Amino acid sequence: MSFLSRRRAAARHRKDTATSPPSSTPPPLPDIELSTDRPPLLTVSPAGPASRWAAGQRDALRAVVAEHGSVLVRGLGLRDATEVGAVFRELADTLMTEREAFAPRRTYADGVYSSTAWPSNQPMCMHHELSYTLEVPGLLLLACLEPAGRGGATGVADAEAVLAALPPELTERFERDGWLLTRSYNDEIGASVAEAFGTADRTVVEAYCRAHSIEFAWRPDGSLHTRQRRAAVLRHPVTGRRCWFNQIAFLNEWTMDPEVREYLVDMYGADGLPFNTRHGDGDPIGAEVVATLNEVYEAHTVREPWRSGDLLLVDNIRCAHSREPFEGPREVLVGLADPVRPPGHDKRHSPAQGSDKQDSDSKDEVSFT
Repeated sequence: MSFLSRRRAAARHRKDTATSPPSSTPPPLPDIELSTDRPPLLTVSPAGPASRWAAGQRDALRAVVAEHGSVLVRGLGLRDATEVGAVFRELADTLMTEREAFAPRRTYADGVYSSTAWPSNQPMCMHHELSYTLEVPGLLLLACLEPAGRGGATGVADAEAVLAALPPELTERFERDGWLLTRSYNDEIGASVAEAFGTADRTVVEAYCRAHSIEFAWRPDGSLHTRQRRAAVLRHPVTGRRCWFNQIAFLNEWTMDPEVREYLVDMYGADGLPFNTRHGDGDPIGAEVVATLNEVYEAHTVREPWRSGDLLLVDNIRCAHSREPFEGPREVLVGLADPVRPPGHDKRHSPAQGSDKQDSDSKDEVSFT
Protein backbone atom coordinates (compact mmCIF):
# COMPACT_ATOMS: atom_id res chain seq x y z
CA MET A 1 0.00 0.00 0.00
CA SER A 2 1.36 3.43 -0.91
CA PHE A 3 2.29 6.16 1.51
CA LEU A 4 -0.49 8.20 -0.10
CA SER A 5 -3.20 5.79 1.01
CA ARG A 6 -2.05 4.96 4.54
CA ARG A 7 -3.41 6.44 7.70
CA ARG A 8 -1.87 6.33 11.14
CA ALA A 9 -4.71 7.20 13.50
CA ALA A 10 -3.42 4.75 16.09
CA ALA A 11 0.03 6.30 16.01
CA ARG A 12 -1.42 9.74 16.51
CA HIS A 13 -2.99 8.69 19.79
CA ARG A 14 0.46 7.70 21.01
CA LYS A 15 1.92 11.15 20.29
CA ASP A 16 3.16 13.25 23.15
CA THR A 17 0.59 15.87 24.00
CA ALA A 18 3.17 18.61 23.45
CA THR A 19 3.26 17.86 19.75
CA SER A 20 -0.27 16.57 19.22
CA PRO A 21 -2.46 18.55 16.83
CA PRO A 22 -5.10 20.74 18.44
CA SER A 23 -8.49 19.18 18.97
CA SER A 24 -10.20 21.81 16.84
CA THR A 25 -10.20 21.50 13.07
CA PRO A 26 -7.03 23.11 11.69
CA PRO A 27 -7.48 26.06 9.36
CA PRO A 28 -7.34 25.22 5.64
CA LEU A 29 -4.05 25.58 3.84
CA PRO A 30 -3.45 28.81 1.93
CA ASP A 31 -3.73 28.64 -1.83
CA ILE A 32 -0.96 26.72 -3.59
CA GLU A 33 1.07 28.88 -5.98
CA LEU A 34 1.50 26.97 -9.24
CA SER A 35 4.17 27.82 -11.80
CA THR A 36 5.70 26.19 -14.86
CA ASP A 37 9.27 26.62 -13.61
CA ARG A 38 9.18 25.76 -9.90
CA PRO A 39 7.49 23.18 -7.64
CA PRO A 40 4.08 24.04 -6.17
CA LEU A 41 4.73 26.62 -3.45
CA LEU A 42 2.86 26.95 -0.16
CA THR A 43 3.68 29.97 2.00
CA VAL A 44 2.63 29.65 5.64
CA SER A 45 3.05 31.48 8.96
CA PRO A 46 2.26 29.03 11.77
CA ALA A 47 1.46 30.52 15.16
CA GLY A 48 3.07 27.68 17.14
CA PRO A 49 5.84 25.10 16.73
CA ALA A 50 6.41 23.82 13.21
CA SER A 51 5.83 20.23 14.33
CA ARG A 52 2.40 21.11 15.75
CA TRP A 53 1.47 22.85 12.50
CA ALA A 54 2.69 19.83 10.51
CA ALA A 55 0.60 17.47 12.64
CA GLY A 56 -2.53 19.52 12.04
CA GLN A 57 -1.93 19.89 8.31
CA ARG A 58 -0.55 16.41 7.63
CA ASP A 59 -3.47 15.07 5.61
CA ALA A 60 -3.84 18.32 3.67
CA LEU A 61 -0.14 18.38 2.78
CA ARG A 62 -0.16 14.78 1.67
CA ALA A 63 -3.22 15.49 -0.47
CA VAL A 64 -1.25 18.27 -2.19
CA VAL A 65 1.60 15.84 -2.88
CA ALA A 66 -0.91 13.30 -4.21
CA GLU A 67 -2.28 15.91 -6.61
CA HIS A 68 0.91 17.64 -7.73
CA GLY A 69 3.76 15.20 -6.94
CA SER A 70 5.61 17.68 -4.72
CA VAL A 71 5.16 20.83 -2.66
CA LEU A 72 7.60 23.37 -1.25
CA VAL A 73 6.49 24.75 2.12
CA ARG A 74 7.97 28.15 2.93
CA GLY A 75 7.66 30.02 6.21
CA LEU A 76 8.06 27.21 8.77
CA GLY A 77 11.37 28.66 9.97
CA LEU A 78 13.00 25.28 10.62
CA ARG A 79 16.19 25.95 12.57
CA ASP A 80 17.86 22.71 13.64
CA ALA A 81 17.90 18.94 13.21
CA THR A 82 15.74 18.34 16.29
CA GLU A 83 12.95 20.52 14.94
CA VAL A 84 13.28 19.00 11.47
CA GLY A 85 13.10 15.48 12.87
CA ALA A 86 9.92 16.35 14.77
CA VAL A 87 8.30 17.68 11.58
CA PHE A 88 9.42 14.63 9.58
CA ARG A 89 7.88 12.29 12.15
CA GLU A 90 4.56 14.13 12.02
CA LEU A 91 4.36 13.96 8.23
CA ALA A 92 5.61 10.41 7.66
CA ASP A 93 4.04 7.08 8.47
CA THR A 94 7.51 5.55 8.85
CA LEU A 95 11.02 6.98 8.62
CA MET A 96 13.34 4.46 6.98
CA THR A 97 16.86 3.45 7.91
CA GLU A 98 18.90 3.88 4.76
CA ARG A 99 20.66 0.83 3.34
CA GLU A 100 22.69 0.52 0.12
CA ALA A 101 23.66 4.21 0.10
CA PHE A 102 25.91 5.06 -2.86
CA ALA A 103 27.72 7.77 -0.87
CA PRO A 104 28.04 8.56 2.84
CA ARG A 105 25.58 10.62 4.88
CA ARG A 106 25.65 12.02 8.38
CA THR A 107 22.94 10.64 10.66
CA TYR A 108 21.28 13.31 12.83
CA ALA A 109 18.64 11.04 14.38
CA ASP A 110 16.75 7.89 13.49
CA GLY A 111 15.56 8.43 9.93
CA VAL A 112 17.01 11.96 9.67
CA TYR A 113 20.09 12.33 7.48
CA SER A 114 22.29 14.91 5.84
CA SER A 115 22.29 15.24 2.09
CA THR A 116 24.50 12.72 0.34
CA ALA A 117 28.19 13.59 0.47
CA TRP A 118 28.80 14.55 -3.16
CA PRO A 119 31.32 17.04 -4.59
CA SER A 120 29.78 20.50 -4.42
CA ASN A 121 31.13 21.44 -7.84
CA GLN A 122 29.42 18.44 -9.47
CA PRO A 123 25.67 18.17 -10.14
CA MET A 124 23.61 15.30 -8.80
CA CYS A 125 21.58 14.45 -11.88
CA MET A 126 17.93 13.47 -11.80
CA HIS A 127 17.17 10.25 -9.95
CA HIS A 128 14.64 8.55 -7.70
CA GLU A 129 16.00 7.93 -4.23
CA LEU A 130 17.10 4.32 -3.68
CA SER A 131 15.38 3.18 -6.88
CA TYR A 132 17.77 0.21 -7.01
CA THR A 133 16.56 -1.22 -3.69
CA LEU A 134 13.66 -3.64 -3.38
CA GLU A 135 11.90 -1.42 -0.83
CA VAL A 136 11.93 2.21 -1.92
CA PRO A 137 10.89 5.40 -0.12
CA GLY A 138 7.41 6.44 -1.18
CA LEU A 139 7.86 9.91 0.27
CA LEU A 140 10.97 12.07 0.33
CA LEU A 141 11.24 14.88 2.88
CA LEU A 142 13.88 17.62 2.59
CA ALA A 143 14.45 20.56 4.92
CA CYS A 144 16.86 23.43 4.38
CA LEU A 145 18.73 24.76 7.42
CA GLU A 146 21.31 26.70 5.42
CA PRO A 147 21.05 27.45 1.70
CA ALA A 148 24.20 27.61 -0.38
CA GLY A 149 25.67 31.00 -1.15
CA ARG A 150 25.26 30.22 -4.82
CA GLY A 151 23.45 27.34 -6.58
CA GLY A 152 22.45 24.17 -4.75
CA ALA A 153 18.76 24.14 -5.71
CA THR A 154 16.89 20.84 -5.62
CA GLY A 155 15.15 20.24 -8.94
CA VAL A 156 12.04 18.09 -9.43
CA ALA A 157 10.84 16.33 -12.60
CA ASP A 158 7.56 14.49 -13.24
CA ALA A 159 8.45 10.88 -14.06
CA GLU A 160 5.28 10.23 -16.03
CA ALA A 161 6.00 13.20 -18.30
CA VAL A 162 9.64 12.16 -18.66
CA LEU A 163 8.63 8.65 -19.74
CA ALA A 164 6.21 10.07 -22.32
CA ALA A 165 8.92 12.37 -23.73
CA LEU A 166 11.66 9.74 -24.06
CA PRO A 167 12.13 7.97 -27.42
CA PRO A 168 10.02 4.77 -27.46
CA GLU A 169 12.92 2.76 -28.88
CA LEU A 170 14.93 3.68 -25.79
CA THR A 171 12.27 3.00 -23.17
CA GLU A 172 10.90 -0.21 -24.68
CA ARG A 173 14.13 -2.12 -24.12
CA PHE A 174 14.50 -0.88 -20.55
CA GLU A 175 10.87 -1.66 -19.80
CA ARG A 176 11.33 -5.17 -21.18
CA ASP A 177 14.71 -6.04 -19.64
CA GLY A 178 15.07 -3.62 -16.74
CA TRP A 179 18.41 -2.10 -15.79
CA LEU A 180 21.48 -3.43 -14.05
CA LEU A 181 23.44 -1.66 -11.31
CA THR A 182 27.00 -2.80 -10.65
CA ARG A 183 28.94 -1.62 -7.61
CA SER A 184 32.52 -2.03 -6.41
CA TYR A 185 32.97 -1.07 -2.78
CA ASN A 186 36.19 0.42 -1.48
CA ASP A 187 37.18 2.73 1.35
CA GLU A 188 38.15 5.66 -0.89
CA ILE A 189 35.29 6.42 -3.30
CA GLY A 190 31.58 6.23 -2.58
CA ALA A 191 30.07 4.44 0.40
CA SER A 192 32.07 1.71 2.10
CA VAL A 193 30.58 -1.71 2.82
CA ALA A 194 29.91 -0.66 6.42
CA GLU A 195 28.27 2.62 5.34
CA ALA A 196 26.08 0.90 2.75
CA PHE A 197 24.99 -2.14 4.76
CA GLY A 198 25.31 -0.89 8.34
CA THR A 199 28.00 -3.50 9.06
CA ALA A 200 31.25 -4.87 7.67
CA ASP A 201 30.43 -8.41 8.84
CA ARG A 202 30.58 -10.57 5.71
CA THR A 203 27.98 -13.03 6.96
CA VAL A 204 25.45 -10.25 7.60
CA VAL A 205 26.23 -8.53 4.29
CA GLU A 206 25.79 -11.78 2.37
CA ALA A 207 22.50 -12.50 4.10
CA TYR A 208 21.26 -9.02 3.21
CA CYS A 209 22.27 -9.47 -0.42
CA ARG A 210 20.49 -12.80 -0.72
CA ALA A 211 17.35 -11.39 0.88
CA HIS A 212 17.37 -8.41 -1.49
CA SER A 213 18.15 -10.13 -4.80
CA ILE A 214 21.70 -8.80 -5.02
CA GLU A 215 24.40 -10.96 -6.57
CA PHE A 216 27.77 -10.55 -4.87
CA ALA A 217 31.41 -11.53 -5.12
CA TRP A 218 34.32 -10.96 -2.74
CA ARG A 219 37.50 -10.20 -4.63
CA PRO A 220 40.97 -11.48 -3.62
CA ASP A 221 41.83 -8.10 -2.07
CA GLY A 222 38.76 -8.38 0.18
CA SER A 223 36.64 -5.82 -1.67
CA LEU A 224 32.99 -6.46 -2.51
CA HIS A 225 31.46 -6.37 -5.99
CA THR A 226 27.68 -6.55 -6.47
CA ARG A 227 25.07 -6.35 -9.17
CA GLN A 228 21.30 -6.11 -9.06
CA ARG A 229 18.66 -5.96 -11.75
CA ARG A 230 15.63 -3.75 -11.28
CA ALA A 231 12.62 -2.52 -13.21
CA ALA A 232 13.09 0.77 -15.07
CA VAL A 233 9.38 1.62 -15.38
CA LEU A 234 6.91 1.29 -12.53
CA ARG A 235 3.20 1.85 -12.15
CA HIS A 236 2.43 4.30 -9.40
CA PRO A 237 0.87 2.36 -6.49
CA VAL A 238 -2.09 4.76 -6.26
CA THR A 239 -2.67 6.23 -9.72
CA GLY A 240 -1.52 3.19 -11.69
CA ARG A 241 0.25 5.49 -14.15
CA ARG A 242 3.55 4.39 -15.66
CA CYS A 243 6.59 6.28 -14.38
CA TRP A 244 10.21 6.30 -15.50
CA PHE A 245 11.71 5.17 -12.18
CA ASN A 246 15.42 4.42 -11.91
CA GLN A 247 18.95 5.81 -11.56
CA ILE A 248 20.17 4.71 -14.96
CA ALA A 249 21.62 8.09 -15.92
CA PHE A 250 22.77 9.35 -12.54
CA LEU A 251 24.85 6.28 -11.62
CA ASN A 252 26.22 5.71 -15.12
CA GLU A 253 29.87 6.31 -15.98
CA TRP A 254 28.96 8.75 -18.78
CA THR A 255 27.28 11.13 -16.35
CA MET A 256 30.55 11.52 -14.46
CA ASP A 257 32.83 14.46 -15.12
CA PRO A 258 35.24 13.18 -17.84
CA GLU A 259 38.29 13.82 -15.68
CA VAL A 260 36.75 11.98 -12.73
CA ARG A 261 35.80 9.03 -14.93
CA GLU A 262 39.30 8.86 -16.42
CA TYR A 263 40.87 8.94 -12.96
CA LEU A 264 38.58 6.20 -11.61
CA VAL A 265 39.15 3.96 -14.62
CA ASP A 266 42.92 4.42 -14.25
CA MET A 267 42.72 3.62 -10.53
CA TYR A 268 40.23 0.76 -10.49
CA GLY A 269 39.77 -0.38 -14.08
CA ALA A 270 36.66 -0.17 -16.24
CA ASP A 271 35.01 -2.98 -14.26
CA GLY A 272 35.94 -1.55 -10.88
CA LEU A 273 34.06 1.73 -10.91
CA PRO A 274 32.28 2.45 -7.62
CA PHE A 275 28.98 2.26 -9.51
CA ASN A 276 27.82 1.91 -13.09
CA THR A 277 24.62 1.00 -14.91
CA ARG A 278 23.92 -1.31 -17.83
CA HIS A 279 20.97 -2.62 -19.80
CA GLY A 280 19.14 -5.38 -17.99
CA ASP A 281 20.73 -8.03 -20.22
CA GLY A 282 24.21 -6.79 -19.26
CA ASP A 283 25.00 -4.78 -22.40
CA PRO A 284 26.77 -1.45 -21.85
CA ILE A 285 24.75 1.75 -22.02
CA GLY A 286 26.14 4.19 -24.57
CA ALA A 287 27.00 7.80 -23.84
CA GLU A 288 24.30 8.92 -26.29
CA VAL A 289 21.59 7.14 -24.24
CA VAL A 290 22.72 8.86 -21.05
CA ALA A 291 22.85 12.22 -22.84
CA THR A 292 19.28 11.75 -24.09
CA LEU A 293 18.04 10.85 -20.63
CA ASN A 294 19.65 13.90 -19.05
CA GLU A 295 18.38 16.21 -21.80
CA VAL A 296 14.79 15.04 -21.32
CA TYR A 297 15.12 15.32 -17.56
CA GLU A 298 16.36 18.90 -17.86
CA ALA A 299 13.50 19.83 -20.18
CA HIS A 300 11.04 18.70 -17.48
CA THR A 301 12.85 20.08 -14.43
CA VAL A 302 11.36 22.73 -12.18
CA ARG A 303 13.39 24.28 -9.38
CA GLU A 304 13.28 26.98 -6.74
CA PRO A 305 16.31 28.26 -4.78
CA TRP A 306 16.30 27.13 -1.18
CA ARG A 307 15.62 29.56 1.67
CA SER A 308 16.40 28.87 5.31
CA GLY A 309 13.59 26.95 6.98
CA ASP A 310 12.07 25.58 3.73
CA LEU A 311 10.48 22.13 3.62
CA LEU A 312 10.05 20.10 0.41
CA LEU A 313 7.85 17.01 0.13
CA VAL A 314 8.30 14.79 -2.94
CA ASP A 315 6.44 11.70 -4.11
CA ASN A 316 9.56 9.62 -4.81
CA ILE A 317 7.91 7.40 -7.42
CA ARG A 318 6.06 10.08 -9.34
CA CYS A 319 8.94 12.60 -9.26
CA ALA A 320 12.69 12.44 -9.73
CA HIS A 321 14.91 15.01 -8.05
CA SER A 322 18.37 16.52 -8.56
CA ARG A 323 20.84 18.90 -6.95
CA GLU A 324 22.67 21.75 -8.63
CA PRO A 325 26.37 22.43 -8.03
CA PHE A 326 26.89 25.03 -5.33
CA GLU A 327 29.36 27.29 -3.58
CA GLY A 328 29.71 27.86 0.13
CA PRO A 329 28.17 25.92 3.05
CA ARG A 330 24.86 24.16 2.45
CA GLU A 331 22.82 22.09 4.91
CA VAL A 332 19.75 20.23 3.70
CA LEU A 333 18.37 17.40 5.84
CA VAL A 334 16.64 14.37 4.34
CA GLY A 335 13.99 11.94 5.53
CA LEU A 336 13.32 8.72 3.60
CA ALA A 337 9.75 7.83 4.43
CA ASP A 338 6.93 5.34 3.94
CA PRO A 339 8.59 2.35 2.25
CA VAL A 340 6.94 0.79 -0.78
CA ARG A 341 7.85 -2.56 -2.34
CA PRO A 342 6.76 -2.13 -5.98
CA PRO A 343 5.44 -5.27 -7.69
CA GLY A 344 7.89 -6.68 -10.21
CA HIS A 345 10.72 -4.36 -9.14
CA ASP A 346 13.03 -7.36 -8.73
CA LYS A 347 14.06 -8.09 -12.32
CA ARG A 348 16.81 -10.55 -11.47
CA HIS A 349 14.69 -13.62 -12.18
CA SER A 350 12.87 -12.32 -15.24
CA PRO A 351 12.33 -14.84 -18.06
CA ALA A 352 14.60 -12.81 -20.30
CA GLN A 353 17.54 -13.93 -18.18
CA GLY A 354 17.00 -17.59 -18.98
CA SER A 355 17.02 -18.77 -15.36
CA ASP A 356 14.46 -19.64 -12.74
CA LYS A 357 14.44 -18.59 -9.10
CA GLN A 358 15.63 -21.90 -7.75
CA ASP A 359 18.76 -21.87 -9.92
CA SER A 360 19.50 -18.20 -9.31
CA ASP A 361 19.19 -18.45 -5.54
CA SER A 362 22.08 -20.89 -5.46
CA LYS A 363 24.28 -18.49 -7.43
CA ASP A 364 24.20 -15.33 -5.36
CA GLU A 365 27.97 -15.35 -5.06
CA VAL A 366 29.42 -15.18 -8.54
CA SER A 367 32.69 -14.32 -10.23
CA PHE A 368 31.45 -11.60 -12.63
CA THR A 369 33.97 -12.72 -15.23
